[in-house]
Amino acid sequence: MNHGLLLPILLPMFAGGVLAIMPARRPLRRRALSVAAAIALVPLAAWLLGEARSGAIQVYAIGNWAAPFGIVLQLDRLSALMLLLTAVLGAVCACCAGRGDDRLGRHFDALFQFQLMGLNGAFLAGDIFNLFVFFEILLIASYALLVHGGGEARIRSGLHYVVLNLVGSSFFLVAIGILYGLTGTLNMAHMGERLARLDAEAVPLAAAAGAMLMLVFGLKAGLFPLSFWLPRAYASAAGSVAGLFAIMTKVGVYAIMRCHALMFDAGHGMLATFASRWLWWLALATMVIGACGALAARSMKLLTAYLVLVSVGLLLASVALQSPGAWGGALYYLGSTTLCTAGLFLLADALEGLPTRRTPEPTPRVRAVARRKPITWIAGALFLTGAIGAVGLPPLSGFLGKAMVLRAAPFDAQWHGASVLWPAILLTGLASLVAVSRTGTRLVWQAPSAPAGTPARQVAGIVRHRAAPDPGKLACCAALLACSIGMVVFAQPISRYVDATALQLLDRPAYLRAVLPNGEG
Repeated sequence: MNHGLLLPILLPMFAGGVLAIMPARRPLRRRALSVAAAIALVPLAAWLLGEARSGAIQVYAIGNWAAPFGIVLQLDRLSALMLLLTAVLGAVCACCAGRGDDRLGRHFDALFQFQLMGLNGAFLAGDIFNLFVFFEILLIASYALLVHGGGEARIRSGLHYVVLNLVGSSFFLVAIGILYGLTGTLNMAHMGERLARLDAEAVPLAAAAGAMLMLVFGLKAGLFPLSFWLPRAYASAAGSVAGLFAIMTKVGVYAIMRCHALMFDAGHGMLATFASRWLWWLALATMVIGACGALAARSMKLLTAYLVLVSVGLLLASVALQSPGAWGGALYYLGSTTLCTAGLFLLADALEGLPTRRTPEPTPRVRAVARRKPITWIAGALFLTGAIGAVGLPPLSGFLGKAMVLRAAPFDAQWHGASVLWPAILLTGLASLVAVSRTGTRLVWQAPSAPAGTPARQVAGIVRHRAAPDPGKLACCAALLACSIGMVVFAQPISRYVDATALQLLDRPAYLRAVLPNGEG
């Protein structure tokens, strides 16, 4: 038994506990511990990825109580991939939080660690009830992180976020109760085996519970029409929090893929029709709503939040295709869009909200020098890189992910094939490109402007000066975007890995053999 499977949960749990009781008068020690604990997850996740790369499914039985009666953690290619993505994102966002966000409240660092604990636990959970438990841990931490620092915008969006997710969690628990009553087990692979052998009269109830489960995950992912809470909530959060929230929606996508494959047999089970009819069209609507919102966004954070919605729509449309090729492309795109949107959130935090002052500059030469600060050029280059990756333009990884999904979309006469997906991706990509171009021009390469009522002879000599962005936050943004560029450099091995991950995820008998090596319990 590999005890290392516990470390991604235990490390942030103990670090968060220590941070919760540390005196507030020692902020440097608290910050150092939080950053060190987050960075330590990166080599740990890389090691677990190496363990899962062989294709073996590792199972850890808590207290040596085997499934289906005990709690089990399971490590496969998908969970290892999500652990590594969370570790990289958590480490960078923890470093960014040390630039001032952690001073928003005494328990910021502890809550940050507890959210990492919930994320890692959700990706390792082998049964549906413990998936619910870790969902609640990460959501409770996110409730407090969202409103940290106060302010009307954060409180209002935080209230909507809390209420909707509490309602979703209630339905989650109801769906679990129905499925447990029908199957007598909570382990996902074992439940899938029992659901496949249900009596005909029990199938409609199981399908209803499964659809309820998918809609709950859709709420957490931001699926239309359950997505209206997301843009304002993400836009009002602190920069490091919004960066970490970039993976929160992907937890919902992960849960849909995991449960759809293991419990409902993907394209061959009782929810196949639900995915191809309901999930497909709702995912396309999410892409359209996200693109329209991006066009209307007036701030970089709000723009990035709507780009998250566009990416969620594409991911869930790929899931609705219910094929290994589409799922492999979706997993590649998931990593790319998470890194790019998180980087844009950090960049927005570094650029927006900086004090702006207008002062007369008598000569064009001084005005030109003011607009050529190297750090402004760096911020502009980072925005251009992040925007290209988030929109999905060549040559960055977002384009490769979209191309992998489009290649897997079937060209046939069916209404849910490439004939619908291609126009949706191209049109939403065009709208997103227009939106990011406008925001980048306004925020990064903003033209000089004069206060109202300034005499015409003085307008030419007035320059808008924006305080220099924090170099530390720009460095954190650059680290995430560098990882996105790395996905292009190593595109071939990564694409092989995600293709193998999709095939493994759809192989439910392999999970059953790993969880119940002595046969069904």
